[in-house]
Amino acid sequence: MGAEVDLVVPVKTLDRAKSRLVGLDRPALALAFALDTVTAALPAVRRVVVVTSDRAVAAELRALGVESIAGPEGLNESLRFGWGVLRARDASSVVGALQADLPALRTAELAAALAAATGRSFVPDRQGTGTTVLLSAPGGALDPSFGAGSAAAHAASGAAALIGPWPSLRHDVDTAEDLGSAAALGLGARTAAVLAPVCG
Repeated sequence: MGAEVDLVVPVKTLDRAKSRLVGLDRPALALAFALDTVTAALPAVRRVVVVTSDRAVAAELRALGVESIAGPEGLNESLRFGWGVLRARDASSVVGALQADLPALRTAELAAALAAATGRSFVPDRQGTGTTVLLSAPGGALDPSFGAGSAAAHAASGAAALIGPWPSLRHDVDTAEDLGSAAALGLGARTAAVLAPVCG
């Protein structure tokens, strides 16, 4: 887009995360997903800020040198909060929302999607109904509408859909089926390590 890009990544408290991953260590996987997502995103943008009220998540992020800020727990509320923090630091940047459950994310694919954006835009998930990334226009509002049917909601609000050769950016994980699909692309190191006792 020709502007600096900063990302907000919302992370729930781990005891509330990924309730549909039945039979797996949900808190450990949620943390691993977030760390793998952030690690992959860092080289593609100027900065990543995580909004979380979970101290364990914040401690892990500090070890990576990633800033975290305590904020509201609701997804859209936390994104609006993070957007406000980043917009106050730079009035002309692109602020993006990146979901924290992209354990197969490849840096190059995120960078390609960011380069393809020409204004406020979003990347739909692999089913085409959800959203994995939402980007503001340079200096613009984020206006997140995450939740059921978020892709349609973001399109209706004027955001342009970005669809390209970046499958890892579209593979968010809510279910065991999603996790299997992401694994076929190649999981990040932390997620793979959590799953190793299960798969071994």
